[in-house]
Amino acid sequence: MSEQRPPLPPFTHETAIQKVRAAEDGWNSCNPERVSLAYTLDSRWRNRSEFPRGRAEIVEFLTRKWRKELDYRLIKELWAFGGNRIGVRFAYEWHNDEGEWFRSYGNENWEFDENGLMAVRHASINDLPIQASERKFHWDRSKPRPSDHPGLSDLGL
Repeated sequence: MSEQRPPLPPFTHETAIQKVRAAEDGWNSCNPERVSLAYTLDSRWRNRSEFPRGRAEIVEFLTRKWRKELDYRLIKELWAFGGNRIGVRFAYEWHNDEGEWFRSYGNENWEFDENGLMAVRHASINDLPIQASERKFHWDRSKPRPSDHPGLSDLGL
């Protein structure tokens, strides 16, 4: 029996939003092994200038990422969907080990297999240095973003 990760394609507006929120919650855990389970065993990525292939490389990539990007908080928002594909825009805030804060903005294109696992992920990301006082993402990192915390559109991002 193949592993499944509902909701499954083809996506409706409601199930696409569920998929986006599940991805946001997973990534906000900053747990590479947990996050990798949302992807096929042979998932293909483009993340900036890196091209991880498969879960082992995804775990390695995310481990390295979250060692650098401290106090990471991410918000994703559905942009478009159709069939087994979802387009997302996102922003996340983080600081480096020198205490310099950044807001990273980007877009992702996702393609899922029939079991709801992501087979392809293309991410384009830009980093903007910000002051700590300019941060907009405030919630307890040990929990998912609260449902009453503003999303990207609500924050004017």
